[in-house]
Amino acid sequence: MEAIDLSGKKGLVVGVANADSLAWSAAQHFRAAGADLALTYYSDKAKPHVEPLAQQVQAMLLPCNVLKAGELEAVFEALGKTWGRLDFVFHSIASAPKEDLQGRLTDCSAAGFSEAMQVSCHSLIRMAHLAEPWMRDGGSLTTVSFYGAEKVVEHYNVMGPVKAALEASVRYLAHELGRSHIRVNAISAGPVRTRAASGITHFEELLDAAAQRSPQRRTIDGCEVGRVALMLASSYASAITGEVVHVDGGFHVEGMVFH
Repeated sequence: MEAIDLSGKKGLVVGVANADSLAWSAAQHFRAAGADLALTYYSDKAKPHVEPLAQQVQAMLLPCNVLKAGELEAVFEALGKTWGRLDFVFHSIASAPKEDLQGRLTDCSAAGFSEAMQVSCHSLIRMAHLAEPWMRDGGSLTTVSFYGAEKVVEHYNVMGPVKAALEASVRYLAHELGRSHIRVNAISAGPVRTRAASGITHFEELLDAAAQRSPQRRTIDGCEVGRVALMLASSYASAITGEVVHVDGGFHVEGMVFH
């Protein structure tokens, strides 16, 4: 009987906000497979929501707001001092100012677009840069995307082009890091009720559309994203890199624009 085993592996999970986060589902699966983990929290206000979860998976807990100078670097410095190596990173953060997220792309401010790109896309590039020296025996980086990167999804607004940039970055990072045996992939997750999703207007309509129009006629569960995250972090995915893996019940094959 085969089972994915991450015993002895060291992994960083960025993006746990609460128990509904896709990053939390991934963390649970990583830990159940035997990995040692570090989790991050965004702010002192968020820490009380994340700390009990970190305790559940016996994880290190570190502050990480990627917009604060030096905080991301401090995370990797701490991991290097504690572990001396790193095997995988799960990146699941995205942000944009409310007025830019909920308004038309046509009206998006330069500052709002820049913030969305820094948090949602460039942070992955920074993590790849910081992780590379610690992944001396190879490793895996996985991020989270959405169908709005590929086609227009009504009300996804600025996050559409930002996620498109994220997926392009996955391909370029995979190309550049492949010789170091570091794999880079994205999971394009179907709509799930998370804290981040709550900022998207008419999100309930998107959930209904996914349930009605996806081939499986349902929405997905965060656990399904967690299982694929586990697979991508393991040797089972040793020949998979530069890929966008859709975990959406087939949502993406319908080619629908949702109104």
